[in-house]
Amino acid sequence: MKASTRGPPRAASGGFRFASETAKTPTNGGGAVVDPSVRRRGTRVNRKQRRALGKLPQAARARAPFVAEGMRRQLEGRLDRARALYLEALAADPDDAEALHRLGVLCVQEGDPLTGVEWINKSIAREPKAATPRNNLGVALAALGRFEEAVEAYGAAIAIEPGHVDALNNRGNALCELNRHADALADFGRALAIQPNDAEVLNNRANALCALGRHADALAGYNRALAISPDYAHALNNRASALRVLDRHEEAIEDFQHLSNVQPDYDYARGNLMDAKLHCCDWRDYVDATETIKQEVVAGRRAVSPFIFLAVSDSSSDQLRCARTYGDHKFPTSKQAIANSGSYRHDRIRVAYLSADFRNHALAHLMIGLFETHDRTRFETIAISYGPDSEDETRKRLKGAFERFIDVRGQSDSQTALLLRQLEIDIAVDLTGYTKDGRPGILTSRPSPVQVNYLGYSGTMGADHIDYIIADPTIIPGDQQAFYTEKIVYLPDSFMAQDSNRAIAPIVPTRLEVGLPESGFVFCCFNNNYKITPPVFDVWMRLLLEVEGSVLWLVGGNALAICNLRQSAEMRGVDANRLVFAPLMKLEDYIARHRLADLFLDTAPYNAHSTAAYALWGGLPLLTRVGSSFAACVAGSLLKAVGLPELIAGDLGSYEAMALRLARDENALAAIRAKLARNRLTFPLFDTDRFRLNIENAYLTMWERQQRGEPPVGFAVEPEGG
Repeated sequence: MKASTRGPPRAASGGFRFASETAKTPTNGGGAVVDPSVRRRGTRVNRKQRRALGKLPQAARARAPFVAEGMRRQLEGRLDRARALYLEALAADPDDAEALHRLGVLCVQEGDPLTGVEWINKSIAREPKAATPRNNLGVALAALGRFEEAVEAYGAAIAIEPGHVDALNNRGNALCELNRHADALADFGRALAIQPNDAEVLNNRANALCALGRHADALAGYNRALAISPDYAHALNNRASALRVLDRHEEAIEDFQHLSNVQPDYDYARGNLMDAKLHCCDWRDYVDATETIKQEVVAGRRAVSPFIFLAVSDSSSDQLRCARTYGDHKFPTSKQAIANSGSYRHDRIRVAYLSADFRNHALAHLMIGLFETHDRTRFETIAISYGPDSEDETRKRLKGAFERFIDVRGQSDSQTALLLRQLEIDIAVDLTGYTKDGRPGILTSRPSPVQVNYLGYSGTMGADHIDYIIADPTIIPGDQQAFYTEKIVYLPDSFMAQDSNRAIAPIVPTRLEVGLPESGFVFCCFNNNYKITPPVFDVWMRLLLEVEGSVLWLVGGNALAICNLRQSAEMRGVDANRLVFAPLMKLEDYIARHRLADLFLDTAPYNAHSTAAYALWGGLPLLTRVGSSFAACVAGSLLKAVGLPELIAGDLGSYEAMALRLARDENALAAIRAKLARNRLTFPLFDTDRFRLNIENAYLTMWERQQRGEPPVGFAVEPEGG
């Protein structure tokens, strides 16, 4: 069973390229256009321009040097001077199409694409058969996020000039923005047939392949791009991301390190390198790297994505800053909401759950019981799925759990937002957030009157368009409320949904069958390897040294992680053979094998989440250390809800002492096991129907406030009967 929702960053394209009749436009490492017209030249008017000038009427020849000089100044970055020259040309002739066109490009460069569209459209009206202005109109429209219109503009350029490489590349990028990746591949292929050594197009085509799940095929494209341009930052970033998906983390580390050398300020590169190393349990420079990332987050730099930062920092305030920086950059709140400004009048409250993980995935395993038991007399539930359709048994069960199950993989964020508006969704619940394959952009235009952050991402979204976050008093204590942009809704037990019908395999293998010794104490941690930090590992190794004959049972992960963990054990004086690694397996078998262990040791600052639920459901006591952030308190929430608060430690010293005591005191551990066995089916944690009532009451309160025209406010749900 693989519980992780962690994933690589979204692939970076080479950017939408302006084009000119004279030369292709290069871009900088961030994808922003550097040259809106021509490459740097030593003369003011090049040969091609001189030939063109000779064909113009005398009055046009008099104006043309102003445009040519303006293009040169624009290339040099002297935008004010370029503007003055274009305006001078237009003063002589208001119908000068080239001056209008270049002035529009300049506006886009200056961050005013709306005005740029106006100028370029004036140019097109005067020269409707020119391909390049139509391409550059597409660039301006793409800068406004109007990708459907951009596709049309690029198409018009291609109709005029079928071999227009920039327009083909740009249309491919715009189609990717609309999640039409297969169509994009066709455009990139046409561009490469004309210009096979275009590194940007090779990179962009590989991105489309990744989006289609063809990561191995994408590697060939990235490799070709980097053979042409070895320091091409986007291709380095994207190849590293594809390598991580393929579990080739060691190679990914090399690419991220190269990227850091080539462009140290590349967005999120430092965090991505840190994350790749954590997946491999490569802790070289761990202290310095984490401190640097924390400092950069506090300074508001794009050092790390929020999800990766959960495993780096236990500071709720820093996590808010990280989420704000990332959200404002990637998914800014739209200035205009598209939801009905009033209230919908439905017989039932329409709740849409948005997720990439409606399949054989940890989130689906947690939520499926709620989806199946929702009160359909009061709630109409709709699934908005933008993740892969794996056609597994969980997916089939989910499709039966919702009244409507809508696959929006082929729709853009804006199209999906309009769908929510058309469906008149009362409450939209984002179950993915900033985790793998998440699409937070769907909710930025506020397509629903009430929008909720729940479960998938363990922290604040840092976004003004998200109204509520669902939590409990352990997850977000009162002194941490200021670090959430959402209003906090406190459920009375645990915030985490559970499925009380979750199966456990009836047959438990023997210890020898899973590679464990027949006797001796078995410490266990089935969290993903990236959650293991050196301070926690130090505690684990001291426990192995103190408890004779004990072993530590971990998930296998990748080969490099296993090698590094064994080496780290030996560096701490522990025989590497005392670390036993478990393979992935079906969920019911995975839960059953917990019965072979004695005590689950949690990680910090990123706790076990669904993994903790599986351990407790399987009857294995879990010891955790709570911190300050949401992600550092989840296991504590589950332990309280199952009646085992005594297994919560406030610091690593107490955590170590408690683990040692339980390992040495057979009776104390047996008592804990017996208590868990009694409480598992009687306490709130695994009571699906109790949880359903709590979260439905939360939805009802949110909806009632919105119906009354009242703004969102934090509140606590009263327990049933209390």
